[in-house]
Amino acid sequence: MALLLGRPALAQQKLGVFTNDQDVGTNVKPGAAAYLPATQQYVITGAGANVWADHDEFHYAYQQLKGDFIVYARASFAGSKGVEEHRKLGWMVRQSLTGPSPHVSAAVHGDGLTSLQYRRASGGTTEETRAAITHADVVQLERKGDVYTMRVAQFGQPFEVVQATVTGLGETVYVGLFVTAHNPDVLETGVFRDVRLTQPAPDGLVPYRQYLGSRLELLNVATGDREVIYTAPNSIQAPNWQRDGKTLVYNSDGLMYSFDLATRQPSVLPTGDVKNNNNDHVLSFDGRQLGLSSGVDKLGGSIVYTVPAAGGKPRQITPKGPSYLHSWSPDARSLLFTGQRNGDFDIYRVPATGGKEVRLTTAAGLDDGPEYTPDGQYIYFNSARTGTMQIWRMRADGSQQEAITHGEFQDWFPHISPDGKWLVFVSFLKDEVPANDHPFYKHVYIRRLPIAGGKPQVIAYVYGGQGTMNTPSWSPDGKHVAFISNTGPVN
Repeated sequence: MALLLGRPALAQQKLGVFTNDQDVGTNVKPGAAAYLPATQQYVITGAGANVWADHDEFHYAYQQLKGDFIVYARASFAGSKGVEEHRKLGWMVRQSLTGPSPHVSAAVHGDGLTSLQYRRASGGTTEETRAAITHADVVQLERKGDVYTMRVAQFGQPFEVVQATVTGLGETVYVGLFVTAHNPDVLETGVFRDVRLTQPAPDGLVPYRQYLGSRLELLNVATGDREVIYTAPNSIQAPNWQRDGKTLVYNSDGLMYSFDLATRQPSVLPTGDVKNNNNDHVLSFDGRQLGLSSGVDKLGGSIVYTVPAAGGKPRQITPKGPSYLHSWSPDARSLLFTGQRNGDFDIYRVPATGGKEVRLTTAAGLDDGPEYTPDGQYIYFNSARTGTMQIWRMRADGSQQEAITHGEFQDWFPHISPDGKWLVFVSFLKDEVPANDHPFYKHVYIRRLPIAGGKPQVIAYVYGGQGTMNTPSWSPDGKHVAFISNTGPVN
């Protein structure tokens, strides 16, 4: 990518999610900031002696935010070497735009040092808490009241978490990305991608009655690059990818929607009288049919239906609920669903035209998220039978059940790539979420694992959870997955 070291006219008018940029400090060599819409990247160039001691000098792209927030980016310096080893970039929260202002910063140094830095009073001494890892290129900073949490990682690895309590910055603060050269005569450039400003759920939010807004994102599974292609003020959930590669399907407020990737606009997908659809919906392997799960109180909850992929009159498949659909067989003759039939949730197979249900799992504890491999030989699913939610595999007839992940996280909803070589799944943190739950509005990872075996790799760091990626979401060419992240209105 050709870096823009000057200030384009467009950047002066619109700087992505930020409202302004400027040099902070006295007589600082002029820097610049630019937003590149084609790649959703930010390029920030700054000089300045340092962000340290009793005052700061740097270049800053920012906006004002009120209350609690989470800010996230993948960050790196342009060029492998700089003039000063302690050049810095990262996220910064400031009380004011003056050099001595109190602040909290998640800073990555040119030599790899990664730390949470904070000045508690104007002109006071800067303190820091260092992370154990170095050379972080994933940087997140969260404010909840007066507690500031830095989460940092080398891409592909889980976060390391560092916290500090800093009072007095105020309810409304400046929040943004910064670059300092650690040398007043030198300009250094930082490149930031996948930049997200998020307002998290308030403590009193009532799940399944109150919702945050949604971002529909595409994730390149090889590089981890993310693109926001649509935002909604309400809850949209669980995008499926049509086999023509041109359309997504998702649910929102009980209805199904078809999302045109060319126009980036949704339209209602008709499902007759079935209008209480949840996020367990699946397209058949050939793309001709859509399976639905829709709540019917008199039948015990969610019921499985099928409908033509373009919409039409639904056909009821399961006679009672709860029944949550997760997969078609490759030959479209069978459906897999999670059902509660015996006081426990197990995995069942049923003919796609309706008929006798066959129970495939019998272990105590929640079994969920079943999905056929493209060759129809195996079913991957998630199970809490060991006390931790893990990814499991079994033969298509339910035999040879074995764990694939091993309890580092609570792992949900395995999805197999079209070529059958990869899994992607959602991982919740064990200290935040019990094994049998997958709530909205948590810090989660999307992880990728070779189906032949190996160690899972984080490919997305997401604020989401329920509805993020419940059902198959791979693109037909296997290069992307679609998913949902969440935020309230960022003010």
